[in-house]
Amino acid sequence: MPIIDYLERNHKLYGDEVALIELNPEEKETRRITWKEYSLIQQTEDRPYRREISWKVFDEKANRCANMLLERGIKRGDKVAILMMNCLEWLPIYMGILKTGALAVPFNFRYSADEILYCADLAEVDILLFGPEFIGRIESIVDKLSRNRLLMYVGENCPTFAESYRELVADCSSEKPDIKISDDDYAAIYFSSGTTGFPKAILHKHLSLMTAAEVEQKHHSTGRDDCFLCIPPLYHTGAKMHWMGSLVAGSKAVLLKGTKPKYIFDAVSREHCTIVWLLVPWAQDILDELDAGTLKKEDYELSQWRLMHIGAQPVPPSLIKRWKTYFPDHQYDTNYGLSESIGPGCVHLGVENIHKVGAIGVPGYGWQCKIVDENGNEVTRGEAGELCVKGNGVMECYYRNEEATKEVLKDGWLFTGDVAMQDEDGFIFLVDRKKDVIVSGGENLYPVQIEDFLRQYDKISDVAVIGLPDPRLGEIAGAVIQIKEGMECSEEEINEFCQGMPRYKRPRKIIFADVPRNPTGKIEKPLLRKRYSVERLVERENEG
Repeated sequence: MPIIDYLERNHKLYGDEVALIELNPEEKETRRITWKEYSLIQQTEDRPYRREISWKVFDEKANRCANMLLERGIKRGDKVAILMMNCLEWLPIYMGILKTGALAVPFNFRYSADEILYCADLAEVDILLFGPEFIGRIESIVDKLSRNRLLMYVGENCPTFAESYRELVADCSSEKPDIKISDDDYAAIYFSSGTTGFPKAILHKHLSLMTAAEVEQKHHSTGRDDCFLCIPPLYHTGAKMHWMGSLVAGSKAVLLKGTKPKYIFDAVSREHCTIVWLLVPWAQDILDELDAGTLKKEDYELSQWRLMHIGAQPVPPSLIKRWKTYFPDHQYDTNYGLSESIGPGCVHLGVENIHKVGAIGVPGYGWQCKIVDENGNEVTRGEAGELCVKGNGVMECYYRNEEATKEVLKDGWLFTGDVAMQDEDGFIFLVDRKKDVIVSGGENLYPVQIEDFLRQYDKISDVAVIGLPDPRLGEIAGAVIQIKEGMECSEEEINEFCQGMPRYKRPRKIIFADVPRNPTGKIEKPLLRKRYSVERLVERENEG
């Protein structure tokens, strides 16, 4: 059953109910106010920009998009790319593409012009829909990008080198197109995060999307009365697949544009959100402001907020312990996943397993997991090895990259490249990325373990541990430490705190700097290694 069937079901059963809400706190509302929750709020400049659509309108917009694309010659198997920031148009366009039998190809909004062109060529994109934030980047490559493909602009004041999406869909039918879609049809191409170079294209079938939707709804018991707050970018599998739990349940969701703690609390309070997915930096920011008293729980209506879950990166146990001091009644869950396994859920902690904070959990609904050594043999419990997953959400392949596909897909198992271990109760703990492991003097150092230890120091806001070149040991552990705003910290303080770690694990190089993260919250370690490895080599030359 393709996920577009759920959209059509929701149209029939819950047509007049709110499906999606867009909130932009940075932009103030100037139009007529129509929502009940805000009816008692004074007409002040503090009201954020807000739009909403019902399930009926959502489905009709998707149908108009589909019929427009069909009129422009799109057919089964073609590729339609989306390069847009989160907005109310994003998901109807995505679902409209699926309704045609074409493949949806979401682009990372941080792509440079060269990366946009590279991904469009790699995925053999036929049409690119883009938003106003990308006019400059598209214009700089328009001569190459527009060859054999159409450019459609989603927004006001359409540039001359593109066609206006709004004008194209205005007169299109809102009726469902007569296209039969099966679980075995190709549905989407996503891209790897590109942390090791240009991204790879990841091909999924409709069965993968349906698997992700069912897994999310099962794991978090998403029901009709829930309201999901979605903050991460929709181009990423994580955000979209979490939203698909709301699609299955027929419940509303809020797209929040902004990550400040006040914005998040405002949205939860005013829209009565019950489920919130946070990235580690956002949760840390909330806790820091609660600690400082600049954010106060009593100023908001938060009693309906039942579940906080985090994914996309390892979660420090110390963060969750801090969170539970402020929100003792919150359910907590963490999800592990990759775009190659259609986002989060192939491993999850489970809301009933708060006593296992620090673990990524157990195999998710309908998933299998194993941990293997370098020869592909399963290791004994307690030993570190590569995590492998198997299920209906595993990708078909890396599109047009047979060699890379063979490296990670073996007998139906996806070799994740993540190092993990399993405890005596069967819970899986993520140790590190296989490529991030530091080999120092013959010892394997796992950066995530060192980072978790350092984050317990109350002056540290964020930290990334990387391998730096060393002529004697091969590599040493270097800690890039971001100090909390308004605080001061010395290298001596950090070294003193690290006395609580085994000597061989202690960072030998301390660097005070900001920790860069990508839009999904993952630390950009290749960037840090490139930046500080050169400095380390120069430093060693000067010492010598």
